[in-house]
Amino acid sequence: MALVFSCLFIGPQLNAQLEGWLSQVQSTKRPARAIIAPHAGYTYCGSCAAHAYKQVDPNITRKIFILGPSHHVPLSRCALSSVDIYRTPLYDLRIDQKIYGELWKTGMFERMSLQTDEDEHSIEMHLPYTAKAMESHKDEFTIIPVLVGALSESKEQEFGKLFSKYLADPSNLFVVSSDFCHWGQRFRYSYYDESQGEIYRSIEHLDKMGMSIIEQLDPVSFSNYLKKYHNTICGRHPIGVLLNAINELQKNGMNMSFSFLNYAQSSQCRNWQDSSVSYAAGALMVH
Repeated sequence: MALVFSCLFIGPQLNAQLEGWLSQVQSTKRPARAIIAPHAGYTYCGSCAAHAYKQVDPNITRKIFILGPSHHVPLSRCALSSVDIYRTPLYDLRIDQKIYGELWKTGMFERMSLQTDEDEHSIEMHLPYTAKAMESHKDEFTIIPVLVGALSESKEQEFGKLFSKYLADPSNLFVVSSDFCHWGQRFRYSYYDESQGEIYRSIEHLDKMGMSIIEQLDPVSFSNYLKKYHNTICGRHPIGVLLNAINELQKNGMNMSFSFLNYAQSSQCRNWQDSSVSYAAGALMVH
């Protein structure tokens, strides 16, 4: 069964847009083993996401795990899709049923309904960029979409441990889907540190504090940061899973580093009526 994502773009137009954004950035952290990239409309975050996708090496990548947060359904675990193919305006992406079988056997996953799959944009918005980054090897890779629920810290650890063996494989890539601060009345979040100046500067300072903790690859510090500031990072659980997977591999002597390559805001908030969403793109390298 195939899931067709309705798209505001026709193929050639979307292709040209993605090409444009990718052509403007450098591949300084290639090959990435994992990337963090936003999932908003491309008008807002397309150019930011390009900084992460430019680090993907299609010559070695054969399996792409896409971890996206659940926005619409309450989920205390992780969920797998019930379809075989995701259709994008560029070309079809095949879901890896062998890996899905391995994950299903653990008893840690549930199935998402077709409705949930169609409604959830956190995975969907990464599909055209994945297709574009991999187009030179389009028949040679599969995807593993995983919807990540509101996991407890111990569950993030469990899922991190499970995914660590896949992260250890150089032919696998993890795409972690997350926007950063959602600020303003419509998001019911209005943290403001006046010492930073304008509101948007305070938001940037708050986000960059979180980004620097992610770069330290420390899941406990990241959890503590979220508890202290309640920053509305919608992909905090997928990020938590990634950090725990990295942690597991570091215990076994694997040397890794994560770098953020771009940061952007949908608009600059200057007063309490304003609102904005922040975006960040980064890449994990194994040394």
